[in-house]
Amino acid sequence: MSTSDQSRSQQPDRTRRVIVGIDGSVRSRDALTWAVTEAGLRGAELHAVTAWWVPGGYGDVWMVSPGVDYAAEAGKILDAALVEALGPHEAQLVHRHLVEGNPANALIDLATPQDLIVVGSHGHGGFVGALIGSVSQRVAAHATCPVVIVRHPKEQ
Repeated sequence: MSTSDQSRSQQPDRTRRVIVGIDGSVRSRDALTWAVTEAGLRGAELHAVTAWWVPGGYGDVWMVSPGVDYAAEAGKILDAALVEALGPHEAQLVHRHLVEGNPANALIDLATPQDLIVVGSHGHGGFVGALIGSVSQRVAAHATCPVVIVRHPKEQ
């Protein structure tokens, strides 16, 4: 291997991204912590995704809270998680994605085959005793890139 080949192989591949789903749950914070470390090891960009949607209705009754800005609330959740995990300065370096829609689809649609998606084992929708949530299950089944599902230490 030539010297230029060796130096190229030791350079981090900055075209790859680590994409992490954040919903404000303890498990998504665990996933964020893991993703931060992995992005550093890979020399990859860190992309944090929070998806939101207006709750649906039943028949003619809609379950919408008047005056709630769901996008702003999602942004607060994302910002708080990043600042808690990284501190205010480092949090500013993370690429943020606020997406209206299904969280699994938001992660899958953003990723390319060269990326890595990181999610918690289940988030706010998870029920006690569940080993894997619907978002993590859907991402693992449909993503075109590697997926890491981070379990909370108490689940080990």
